[in-house]
Amino acid sequence: MSVSVDEFQVADTADSWTAAGFTVDPDGVCRIGGVRIRLAGRERGTGIVGWSLRGVPSDQPLDGISTARSDAPPSAPAAHANGAVSIDHVVLLSPNLDRTVAALAALDVHPRRERDGQLGGRPMRQIFFRLGEVILEVVGSPDATGDGPSTLWGLTYVVEDIDATAAFFGDRTAPVKPAVQPGRRITTLRHQEFGMSVRTAMISAR
Repeated sequence: MSVSVDEFQVADTADSWTAAGFTVDPDGVCRIGGVRIRLAGRERGTGIVGWSLRGVPSDQPLDGISTARSDAPPSAPAAHANGAVSIDHVVLLSPNLDRTVAALAALDVHPRRERDGQLGGRPMRQIFFRLGEVILEVVGSPDATGDGPSTLWGLTYVVEDIDATAAFFGDRTAPVKPAVQPGRRITTLRHQEFGMSVRTAMISAR
């Protein structure tokens, strides 16, 4: 069985996500495409605090990220006022790219492609993996060998109509601009204005 994302656990309140146009079920779960986002509240901290994966052998951290094994089928997608229809990708920040790639390889998850660039004048490498319907984008310095844990940093959602989504958010999102992916356009949400702790972007469909 290949590895896929069942659920992300996020230390936010349901109210903050509904304010941003997401539909949240009474049990605190936001269903986007076939993936669940479980809103655990601020008592868990901030940001993405863990995930559940299908196809992993047990509940063991993945390169320092709290990871639970899941056998749950994909969720039924909900409709969202902001236009989100699925999760395009999740960004994982790694202090040691070789270590992170090796941890994924142990689960038979292997890179699909790599891209080198710069961030703040420093070399940066992006390594892309596929976890079911979600792309995992691992980001870090190609030469760094830090000992700390990796962290899940942000989510990007596919939307039906990027201009309608930008209009929905108004001045609480950045101007729509061309994405790195050819033919696609993206906008970055000012997530903190909604009380969200997860960095959030919206991108047009492929």
